[in-house]
Amino acid sequence: MSTGLQPNVCRNWVLVCSAGLLLSLPANAGHLGFAPPPQSSKAESGAKKDYALIYGTVWGPDDRPVAGVPIAIRRASDKKPKWELVSDKRGEFAQRVPVGAQDYIIQANIKTSNGQPKPEATVHIEDNERETVSIRLNK
Repeated sequence: MSTGLQPNVCRNWVLVCSAGLLLSLPANAGHLGFAPPPQSSKAESGAKKDYALIYGTVWGPDDRPVAGVPIAIRRASDKKPKWELVSDKRGEFAQRVPVGAQDYIIQANIKTSNGQPKPEATVHIEDNERETVSIRLNK
């Protein structure tokens, strides 16, 4: 029994199921108007992007999580923050940072009384890891 197709054109068949209909299409159905999926380069598919994660919670004076607190994260060697985010409804925040030995300062960017420092924590990152911190707000 012959399919009427040349053997060198349709060696592999692909089954496609859509809305209860089963179709049998040649694997090289691109010439029939079906586009093949885009191929990614080896550089894109083989490149794994490593990162570390700083994950934290902002706690209030009553030991409950506090939402909406502005958080600034900077490298210890820098003066200005590189990342700024806000704690979510559970008082939590998370930021990806590059891998490599580095200290980071995480600071609650809130108003404080005269002479009082802003609540902060320091984290040391070595590799692609997750570091958890807590920031406690004063009364």
